[in-house]
Amino acid sequence: MATQSSAALKLLSPNLVEQARLSDQEVRDILAQNEKSTLLRFSTAGSVDDGKSTLIGRLLHDSKNVYDDHIAALEKKAKNKGTEDIDLSLLTDGLKAEQEQGITIDVAYRYFSTPKRRFILADTPGHEQYTRNMATGASNADLTIILIDARKGVLTQTKRHSFIASLLGVPRLLVAINKMDLMAYSEKVFDSIREDYTKFASRLGIKEIRFIPVSALKGDNIVNKSDSMPWYSGETIMEYLESVYVAGDFNQVDFRFPVQYVIRPNQNYRGYAGQIRSGQIKVGEEVLVLPSQRRSKVRSIDYLDVDPNKCQLGEAGAPQSVAISLEDEIDISRGDMLVRPQNVPQVKQELEAMLVWMSETPMNPSRSYILIHTSRETKCYIDSVSYRTDVNTLSREEGRPLSLNEIGRVTISTKAPIFVDSYNKNRATGNFILVDDESFLTVGGGMIIDRQPQELFHDSTATSPKMTKSKDIHLESGSVDRTKREVSFGHKSVTLWCTGLSGSGKSTIAKALEERLFADGRPVYRLDGDNLRFGLNRNLGFSKEDRRENIRRAAEVAKLFNDAGISVICSLISPMREDRQRAREVIGDSFFEIYLSTPLAECEKRDPHGLYKKARTGEIKEFTGISAPYEAPESPELEIDTAKLSVEQCLDKVLKIISK
Repeated sequence: MATQSSAALKLLSPNLVEQARLSDQEVRDILAQNEKSTLLRFSTAGSVDDGKSTLIGRLLHDSKNVYDDHIAALEKKAKNKGTEDIDLSLLTDGLKAEQEQGITIDVAYRYFSTPKRRFILADTPGHEQYTRNMATGASNADLTIILIDARKGVLTQTKRHSFIASLLGVPRLLVAINKMDLMAYSEKVFDSIREDYTKFASRLGIKEIRFIPVSALKGDNIVNKSDSMPWYSGETIMEYLESVYVAGDFNQVDFRFPVQYVIRPNQNYRGYAGQIRSGQIKVGEEVLVLPSQRRSKVRSIDYLDVDPNKCQLGEAGAPQSVAISLEDEIDISRGDMLVRPQNVPQVKQELEAMLVWMSETPMNPSRSYILIHTSRETKCYIDSVSYRTDVNTLSREEGRPLSLNEIGRVTISTKAPIFVDSYNKNRATGNFILVDDESFLTVGGGMIIDRQPQELFHDSTATSPKMTKSKDIHLESGSVDRTKREVSFGHKSVTLWCTGLSGSGKSTIAKALEERLFADGRPVYRLDGDNLRFGLNRNLGFSKEDRRENIRRAAEVAKLFNDAGISVICSLISPMREDRQRAREVIGDSFFEIYLSTPLAECEKRDPHGLYKKARTGEIKEFTGISAPYEAPESPELEIDTAKLSVEQCLDKVLKIISK
């Protein structure tokens, strides 16, 4: 046991190793705590000389995650150069060429921990010529730290790396505005840069963005609070890294288990080994095997553990590596996938993707490549390049074969079918790599797109490519306009747009509000999202494009009612800010956004129609709040939490804002 304890200690952070000798029980306790702590993967990005490596070095140094001998070596180097302070950037810049030039070339990975969390960081290069390295480091990141030099502000490379991070599906960005010591720790400088970056980032669709003013060289707001910036009351970088919630990033709805290896130790056991890439599974649940379409039930879930009592699990979920055995004898091999029968991925041989080209040899559409997706490999061809993206300006350029570090949208055909989800829905099954079938070097990394044909047309409201706008129609105005109708009815017509998660109370509030306004003699009509889908919007599904069209039609109908002098209460989830903004533009000044901010846990607890339960088991795909995003309003006219207020209290708040 002493030998095991000594080996285990090597996996712990240096500050623990530097303590006095620990007993075997203390080692077990530490390892148990370490096992329970969560893991955060993050990367750094930014322009050249913004201080990425120095920031990471400071983070490691101040959190006591650097060994004494490493510090001694850096002190010796500093002494040889005639300087007093050690160069913290050398903690991650390990290549000789990096140390000579003072830049980052390759991706440097470091593993460290604190009592609250374990970390894997990727320090990525800032040079444009190393875009592939930056993409590699950010591909598995839960967040990316974007560094900005306070002296220079938002640069082209800052935008380029932010775009790549968003393209790779990084859900959150931490913008560290560095070298504040060189700008006299000015709050005005910080606010100006934050405003510039926020304006740019609004186009990227990042889930969460935080801003922290820092000085990596001096250690301000890295691990310890800065005394030089009393105007900043937020968290330090380490505090944010330790507390940011990332467990919700895992797709726990869509069960995807690519088989990597078949285990056959004896005649009584046949297990299928692999990593659960997303979702969860329980013993006794039915599964579907792709591509054979055979069904069976899970007999056991086996897990490698030193404790024999923990080797069999009742249930398992992403990202656990397990062996699953089934009740039936089915021919299953590497590259097959286990899924739930009611929740299957798309089976495709033609797909569209955003592709980062990583090879010095340019793309050759006339030759074949090997496409590797999860545990499945197949020959493929690049049929076309729709466009290339200028990562500096985000503009689209002529579609031609990609060269090193270029990014473009491509169409790929595969020899054998692959089982995919779109990347924005499931990063685990939405990515792939391309390999040269002669040199076996990786040449590209791709993110699968699930788009409808109509997106290729400029009219984003079209639901079919055949829909065109006639030039032979004209607006006709009558003599009885909206103003006359409002005067006659004695009320100004408005649209009250109720948005929020399913179960947040939209329909309940809308019905009660309609009844109250009608009793007051006000012409009013309620437009319910579900009711619209029984008639006007019955031809629409729940794709991003169909949801957008659903909102557009509802807004146009509400506008017609308002023109007729009738107030409208719209009760729709309407999850995307962009779509609600379009509705506001259609309806005009009479639009009032009412955000029902009832927490997801409360909504799921209510679950009036059992939809959350179906979404959790995968029977409903693209369900808002579970497997599809909801973008909360940033500045609604009114915010209501129905978990805290009664219906009458909610109505009083609504009536107050429309009576102003």
